[in-house]
Order: sequence, then C-alpha cells, then structure tokens
Amino acid sequence: MAFQKAVKGTILVGGGALASVLGLSQFAHYRRKQVNLAYVQAAECVSEPVNREPPSREAQLLSLQNTAEFDILVIGGGATGCGCALDAVTRGLKTALVERDDFSSGTSSRSTKLIHGGVRYLQKAIMKLDIEQYRMVKEALHERANLLEIAPHLSAPLPIMLPVYKWWQLPYYWVGIKLYDLVAGSNCLKSSYVLSKSRALEHFPMLQKDKLVGAIVYYDGQHNDARMNLAIALTAARYGAATANYMEVVSLLKKTDPHTGKERVSGARCKDVLTGQEFDVRAKCVINATGPFTDTVRKMDDKNAAAICQPSAGVHIVMPGYYSPESMGLLDPATSDGRVIFFLPWQKMTIAGTTDTPTDITHHPIPSEEDINFILNEVRNYLSCDVEVRRGDVLAAWSGIRPLVTDPKSADTQSISRNHVVDISESGLITIAGGKWTTYRSMAEDTINAAIKTHNLKAGPSRTVGLFLQGGKDWSPTLYIRLVQDYGLESEVAQHLAATYGDKAFEVAKMASVTGKRWPIVGVRLVSEFPYIEAEVKYGIKEYACTAVDMISRRTRLAFLNVQAAEEALPRIVELMGRELNWDDYKKEEELETARKFLYYEMGYKSRSEQLTDRSEISLLPSDIDRYKKRFHKFDADQKGFITIVDVQRVLESINVQMDENTLHEILNEVDLNKNGQVELNEFLQLMSAIQKGRVSGSRLAILMKTAEENLDRRVPIPVDRSCGGLLPDQLPMVQLVLACIPLA
Repeated sequence: MAFQKAVKGTILVGGGALASVLGLSQFAHYRRKQVNLAYVQAAECVSEPVNREPPSREAQLLSLQNTAEFDILVIGGGATGCGCALDAVTRGLKTALVERDDFSSGTSSRSTKLIHGGVRYLQKAIMKLDIEQYRMVKEALHERANLLEIAPHLSAPLPIMLPVYKWWQLPYYWVGIKLYDLVAGSNCLKSSYVLSKSRALEHFPMLQKDKLVGAIVYYDGQHNDARMNLAIALTAARYGAATANYMEVVSLLKKTDPHTGKERVSGARCKDVLTGQEFDVRAKCVINATGPFTDTVRKMDDKNAAAICQPSAGVHIVMPGYYSPESMGLLDPATSDGRVIFFLPWQKMTIAGTTDTPTDITHHPIPSEEDINFILNEVRNYLSCDVEVRRGDVLAAWSGIRPLVTDPKSADTQSISRNHVVDISESGLITIAGGKWTTYRSMAEDTINAAIKTHNLKAGPSRTVGLFLQGGKDWSPTLYIRLVQDYGLESEVAQHLAATYGDKAFEVAKMASVTGKRWPIVGVRLVSEFPYIEAEVKYGIKEYACTAVDMISRRTRLAFLNVQAAEEALPRIVELMGRELNWDDYKKEEELETARKFLYYEMGYKSRSEQLTDRSEISLLPSDIDRYKKRFHKFDADQKGFITIVDVQRVLESINVQMDENTLHEILNEVDLNKNGQVELNEFLQLMSAIQKGRVSGSRLAILMKTAEENLDRRVPIPVDRSCGGLLPDQLPMVQLVLACIPLA
C-alpha cells in the first residue's frame, strides 16, 4: 500500500487537483501537451550553434591553450561528460572538455544499446517498497522519451518479448509490465500487450516451444551508443565548447582562495597523448566525469579521498542476425544465477548480454571465456532445439565496466542501483558518478546546477530538453531515398548513412568515391557484407577520429559487429587515414598493430582464436576420421601429410576456379595453427572436430574442401569469397553450399 500511494502521488505531482477535475485520461492528454510545449520552449531558449560544423581538433587545442580561464572544465568524454559540456555551453558558460582516449572509448560504447527505464529496477522498487528506485525509473523513462525525440536517427522504440513458461507468471509479469507503462505516463512509447503461445511463436519463431504458455511484449528504446555519445560531443563543439579527445589530465591545478585561505581546484595540467605536448587549462570549476576512473581523479584532488565507486563488468556477445527476429527483442528475467539477459536485434546482428560481476578497473577490459559461455548457455535455454547455438557463431564480444555507486563494504554488485551521485570536495572538485546511459542528460543537468551554485557562476536553467543532437533536426524516415536518388548509393548503404549521420548523411555522400560500376554509382564499401563505405573514413576524421581503433569501433561499429570483418577492413582504413593525416609507413604499421591488438584482446578475437589451437583435441568417430582423411588427400595428392597454397591452387584450377593468392593465403592461415605455411592433416582434423562441437563455424577452408570434393567430377566453380561477391548467374545455386559467406567468429 505504501508503494501504491507513492506511485499515485508521484504520477499526479503538480497536478493532483487538476487530475481530479479533468479525470485521468484528460489529465494525461494535458500533461502530454505540457511536455511537448516544454520541448519547444527549451529549444527556443537556445541560440543557434556558433559553428556550422565542429571546429577541427587543432582549433580546439588552440582554444584550450589560449583561453585565459573557462567557467567549466569537464574531465571525461563519455556520455555523462559530453552531456555536462553540452548542458554548460548551452547555458552560456565558457566550457572545455578533455578526454584521455577517444569520445565514448570506455563504458559508453560498450552498453546493451538500450534506452530504458529499467524493468528490473521497478521490480525491486515494488518488492522492497524502495521509493528511490522508483524515482530513478520515473526519471529514466522521461529521459528515454527525450532521447528518442532529440536523436531520432540514432534511436528507435524496440518491442521486447518476455516469454512465460508457467501459468502463474502470466498475471505476475503482466501487472509488472503494466506498472512500467503506468509509470511512464505520457512518455509511454507504446502500450504493452499479451500474446498467446501461437502468436508468440509467429513473432519469435526461434523461441523454445516446450511448456511455453504465452508472452508479454513491452517497449523500450534502442540506440547506437557510441554514435550517440559522439553526437553529444559534436553538438557541444558546435555550440562553442572546446572539446578535445586524446588529452590526458596529468594533475589538477590549485590556488588559494583569498577569502577563506583554503586551496581550490582551478584547472588541470593536460597532456596531448598524440604529441606529448603539455599545457595548463584553467577553469573556475572542474567536473570529474570519468566513469570507472572517478576515484583516480578524486585522489588527484585528495589522496585520502574514500572510494565511492565499485566497478562491475558487463560482457556482451554478438551473433548472426538469424538468431533473432529483425524487430523483436527478448528478455530473460531470471537466469540460472538470478541475472537478467537481453537478446536483441541490433545493426542486423543479434546482441546477447549482459553479465554483472565485480571487476578490477582497467583501461582495456577483456571478455572472459567463462562469461561468453554463460551467455551462450542462457541463450540455449530460451531458443528452440532446432537452433544450434554454437560458440563459433560469436562474431564479437566485449566487456564494459559500469561505475556503480556503492557502499565500499558491499560485495553484491547485482543489488546496487545505477542512481547517480554528485559529490563536491572541500577544494571544489565536482564529481558525477554512477547513473546510467539513459539518464546522462538529467545527470549533466544536476551536475551543472551544483557547479553554478558552488562556484557562483552566472547562468540560467538547463536548456537541453528537446535540444536536437547533431544530425537529428532535419532527419526523416525517408531521407535515405534522397541519398539513393541524388547520389546513386545502394539502398542499404543509404539507409545506413541516414541512420548513422542523420541530416549530415549528405555530406558523407558528397565524399563518396565512384565505384566504376553501373550501380551503385558511388559508395565503395570497406567490406562487402557491411554497408560502411570509404567516405566514412574521411568524414570520421572530421569527427575527431585520430586512430584506426577510433574508426573501426566508434565512427563505424565494425569491431562490435564482426571482428574478422574489422580486421579485413583495417589495411584500407589505415591507408585512407594515412593519406588524410600524412602518416608515414612506420605510423601506418603502428596503427595496424595497435588496432589488431584491440580486436584480439578487447573485442573477443582472442577467445575466438582459442577455439582452435595446436592443443585442441580431436574427438571424431573413426568413420568421420576416414571421411575427412579422404577429403584431405584429394588435395594432398603426393601424400606429404600437409597441403600448401600450391596444392589448393592445383585443385581449384582443375575445376576452373581462379583465386587471388592473398585470399588463398588468408584462408589457409586461419587453420595453420603452428604458422609454418602449410596445413597438416592433424590441423585439418582438429578443425573438423572443432566444427562438429560448434566451437568454430564458417571455416572457409573446410567449406572450400567439402565443396571441391562434391564438385570435382562436375567441374563446377566454387565461390569462396567471404562476402559471396562476384557470383555469375549460373553459380547462384552454389550459394547455399558455400558457407564461406558466413564470417568467422
């Protein structure tokens, strides 16, 4: 009852008397109009951006060096830090922001990609009668609506199915989800609904059928998190904030307050990570928005400062798009260990996650094999037995560190709220910690309010509600059609550009290279199975991309979608960036090596590659071993015990197939475990054993050899390109045989 009263009171706050006169439905309509009006008023209060385009990084560095004193200096270029910079600069405050790495290089690019209020937080609020959790959900649902409004190209509502396997759970979950709608009020995206078993399977045919009672579908938002973070940073830069990535804070500057005699933080000593140059940036107020590294900056201010953050690691995996419907997510509300797992379509792939375990703070979090297998096992529990969930289908994996606000004595990170805390030190350093992606704007508003009050800054109220982010103002769902018609882009590429850059997509299209084909006219792809084009590399540099890692992970999302595709695109990306940034050969090689290490350790390539090693066991039936030996010996005609590029070329020529030698080298190198330039029989049997166990999928060599064996007598050409490009009409029936189209994971 106490919670029900709290809910009712909060929903009607500021309008209880009016609601009693108008009735709830009319009151809701009135509130919706009031919210929309607030959006318009907020937008009108803000002057036009001072820059049509964000200034170059060089110009931003000059601004940081030559400005005598800023009102606000924000440390941290994640969602919250960039949100603080945007909130401050649109209030008329002279604002600077520095980030040690790239914008969104940390937690903000490694989320579940949801914009949500938090169904499970509402459940905790109900079960524990926790008004604080309830208020957090209420705030997040308001922010969800605002974010969908101000960045429509980067975000959209997503229906999420909650499957029910026990009759008693149906009313239980239905009440909970309806409360979620109720708390959202006028900000409810779409009303939730119940599905019968048959209808649930129509919407999600991969679902486990046995004992399924029905399902409940509710709506939350989904976004491209790194691009959203970047849009906030670019918008702040356009409004006049001096923002710079790859600027590390070496130490905090302090001066003595003449009135109190106490030391006050007055800026920071900054180092350009790319050049090594150091200089001071002075400011009346310094804001610490460094996420998991919050306590590191706090200890720069006071070495005795108590820790206020407890980091928690969340691992996600990406699987092929066929694991989920294109427009329906799945929520597992109670996993085997009590966590929550989401299974969501994203960028035509499928995301599954997340875990939630205590971790150490590191700049380079690595997804563990244990966490990857935990997620896979949970996915298996909810998918039909007809769908084989294979370890080899993990195309990418990553770990993000959440900066949870906690009591340092607490050991159970699952029970910790994502509520944010604004902390003000004795020397005036303002720290914003905790919170969640969805509430970045309200967190920024609270932080700047505290800064204004603490440091006596002259500024009005926050103006970011309803303020369009970069690319959002003139975007429309049909914008991509103009890109196709005006520039001759492929429809898939045009849709991608519109959804990534919004109304700025035309600028990218203008940079696109001519393909030399009849169609598409422009838009050379970086890799054939993804819609990213070379022009995005050039445009990404205008968006402050400084390294190849920036390009594959945050300007494009290749690293998060498919690590092998990202690795294949790297040489061309480095070549294009080198041309624009005047890199010499040494720098290009350094960028390639750094990016490959990033993919190997941080994006799951290491875990993938360890599925097939020279220590892998061979567990095959004798009949299978005989069959695979016969296949191998069709290539090893001389009975050497190994095959080389020459052997494969000989077989391919016998069936009239020409293949680029570099491509052939790549295919053999995937299986050459001891890297001696040849594939031995034992390595081939290890590969086939790993494929049978599901640890490896889409091996191009295995599929090439199988298809060659089946077609040697018929002399049918074998398409082996990983993207299935270049097929002739009479080769199209072969596509279903050539699983080389499926990227390795």
